[in-house]
Amino acid sequence: QVQFVESGGGSVQAGGSLRLSCTASGFFFSNYNIGWYRQAPGKERELVASITSIGGSTDYSDSVKGRFTMSRDNAKKTAHLQMNSLKPDDTAVYYCNTVRTPLPPFRSWGQGTRVTVSS
Repeated sequence: QVQFVESGGGSVQAGGSLRLSCTASGFFFSNYNIGWYRQAPGKERELVASITSIGGSTDYSDSVKGRFTMSRDNAKKTAHLQMNSLKPDDTAVYYCNTVRTPLPPFRSWGQGTRVTVSS
């Protein structure tokens, strides 16, 4: 079955950096665009970064553009999110999943990895 395992979160001060990792299984990873989503307390989950299946073209939300960099390794079925210049507003639980617009992501979500940024 489809599984996502996220890791790499933690607590950092504003201006710090973290690198998140996602390992996927149960589907043909290289066939899908992959995204990093986040859900802050009291807010809906939002897509903040995505990468195409082949070729690695990336896209970012305005809130993280210029600070976050997403990459993927299809051979290892992994995706990464390098987060620099972190801000308190980046505090959230981060998840990875497919990006299949206009279809929704896969129904299976991992446990996420928590990022806390203090001022």
